[in-house]
Amino acid sequence: MTPAAPLLRWLLLRLGGVVFVLWAVSTVTFFAIRLIPGDPAEAIVGGPGSEASADALADARAEYGLDQPLLLQYLRFLGRLASLDLGRSYALHQSVASVIADTLPPTLGLAVVALSVAVVIALAVAAWSVRGGRAASAVASFLEVVAAAVPHFWLAILGIVLFSTALGWLPPVSVPGPSGLILPALTLAVPLAGFLGQVMREALLDAMSSPFALSARARGENENGVFWRHALRHSAIPAIGLAGWAFGSLLSGAVVVETIFARPGLGRSLLQAVQGRDVPLVVGVVIVVALGYMLVTTATDLAERLIDPRLAARAVSR
Repeated sequence: MTPAAPLLRWLLLRLGGVVFVLWAVSTVTFFAIRLIPGDPAEAIVGGPGSEASADALADARAEYGLDQPLLLQYLRFLGRLASLDLGRSYALHQSVASVIADTLPPTLGLAVVALSVAVVIALAVAAWSVRGGRAASAVASFLEVVAAAVPHFWLAILGIVLFSTALGWLPPVSVPGPSGLILPALTLAVPLAGFLGQVMREALLDAMSSPFALSARARGENENGVFWRHALRHSAIPAIGLAGWAFGSLLSGAVVVETIFARPGLGRSLLQAVQGRDVPLVVGVVIVVALGYMLVTTATDLAERLIDPRLAARAVSR
């Protein structure tokens, strides 16, 4: 068997897993949104406060197939998904794909900035705890636990009260430009940095006491060289493995953050769609998020195999 064959088999299995996950997620979302009290036809004619007539509601149900049995609606829904058609938003009266195309870039931009800030904070705290002795390790461990436990909504409110109301440094709501991105990004980054910091600190401690670090010291390498040239690279492997989880965490947190800071994006659109029982938009957003999560986890697994030769060797030997 050639060395590329196990990797190809692994990619095919992951592709099958992606298809299964997308079907499962879309199915659960389709039926779960129907359990929310209210009539989806009201979203089509202007929302619950539109006071639409019974005839208008009946026409909306007939136009969108909501008067059909639920099983038939589900089969038609699967047929549209198979043809890559996410349908039309009930409330916005435009294709779900165009809505997602408009709202996804701001959310991805926020997620990328928040992830970058979280990695920098986690690496700085982890490096300080490893190099600073017992006191630094105890303080860093406490800060990591507190940061990881802080809810997004509480951190967002605290940031608004401190940096907007008290100090007046930053706007309380998202505005165009870098100043409108700072508070939302920090709100998402701090809890994530707490989790990443714990993982990176443990990995750094293991790397600094590993055989390759001892060999580097025996060759005359100082502690700074061992840390920056050897330990840091190996400590990145567990953090890369958490990238898929971090992506999902950032997107779920974006629902809260974008709502509090009145920031346009995918998370805020999802919340509004759930509240308005906009079934096609809810399902479309969930599918896109699930697909992004699967792609990120696949990419991180591949990156781990490229960074750590031991994983690649195990893949070839199977």
